[in-house]
Amino acid sequence: MNRLHIIGGKNHGKTTLTVELVQELIRRKLRIATIKHTHHQHELDTPGKDSHRHRVAGAEGVGIISQGLSAVFWETDAQDESHESQYAIFDKFFASMDLLLVEGDLKTTAPKIEVWRAVHGTPPIAENDPGICAVITDDPIDLNTTILNRSQLQKTATWIEETFVEKS
Repeated sequence: MNRLHIIGGKNHGKTTLTVELVQELIRRKLRIATIKHTHHQHELDTPGKDSHRHRVAGAEGVGIISQGLSAVFWETDAQDESHESQYAIFDKFFASMDLLLVEGDLKTTAPKIEVWRAVHGTPPIAENDPGICAVITDDPIDLNTTILNRSQLQKTATWIEETFVEKS
């Protein structure tokens, strides 16, 4: 299973593209997992709930199993900005998937595609990041990387499938 990051500036359409790609790739009978990366620190568990109390008591990992949805929480090194050890755990957990899409994480060394919109007035991140293997936009742009048309989702999904999904 390969991991592909969808990156871009605030309000450039990362979440919208991620959701649309998940829907299209699933329509193609691919098994897709996603991760939302954020550079902010968030409390993902609910303070006061049993699972949170388990963590506060010192449990290194806490799981929640309910009807139809499960979750796992574990403390991570807040100083580890690469998150590679965390991705390694997710990679094992999602090993049966065809593709893992990650929304965000500019610092990763994994392949990235950038969603870019000229209306925001910022240059594409791809101008200075050789790790970006494609830019998805409807705006004219001159870069030395693959340019995919944002309004042609099926072509983008085909490019992703051909480039990142391992054939069995």
